Amino acid sequence: MTDWGAHHNDIARWALGVDGPVHVEGRPTCEMTPGGYTAAAQYHVEYTYADGLKHICRTTNADSPFGKEIAPPVVGEMRNGIVFEGDNGWIWISRAGLDASDPGLLDTPLPASADRLYVSNDHMANFFECVRSRKAPVADVEAGHRSVTMCHLGSIAVRLGRPLRWDPAKEQIVGDDEAQSYVAREQRKPWTYEMV
Repeated sequence: MTDWGAHHNDIARWALGVDGPVHVEGRPTCEMTPGGYTAAAQYHVEYTYADGLKHICRTTNADSPFGKEIAPPVVGEMRNGIVFEGDNGWIWISRAGLDASDPGLLDTPLPASADRLYVSNDHMANFFECVRSRKAPVADVEAGHRSVTMCHLGSIAVRLGRPLRWDPAKEQIVGDDEAQSYVAREQRKPWTYEMV
């Protein structure tokens, strides 16, 4: 969740143009290893946005943490990527490329009025170029913060086994003090905000 989840949730959040969900629920899809990691290795998390749109994030043990297939996909299964579903079909995005339920969705040029996104095919080169030019990178600090927040919310929901209400403007879990306690931990001195 806190590795590939950040990559995929970032693209989904970017495409939706939102700061974050308002409701999160999740569950592990495998038994946790006693004494092991506190984040589930396999999970199913559902994010709901203020407009009612659902975003589902799940994992499988059929892929390695590095994205390599360990087991062949089941017919029709899409893995290690993002599928956007709409009224006119779906578009699948992965590191291998794009696919769509209707190839015309990929071949039809966007209208002139469509939003154009900042293109970067090399994160490291984009970072160095932005240091030189002082332009904002394709994924700035706020975008990274908002995307990894979704991963942490998913992990908290899975860990506690109950739904969470999230206020993306205040960046707080609403009405659940225990869940909110996982949002930040006590800072170790002298590395606190007081030194900034």
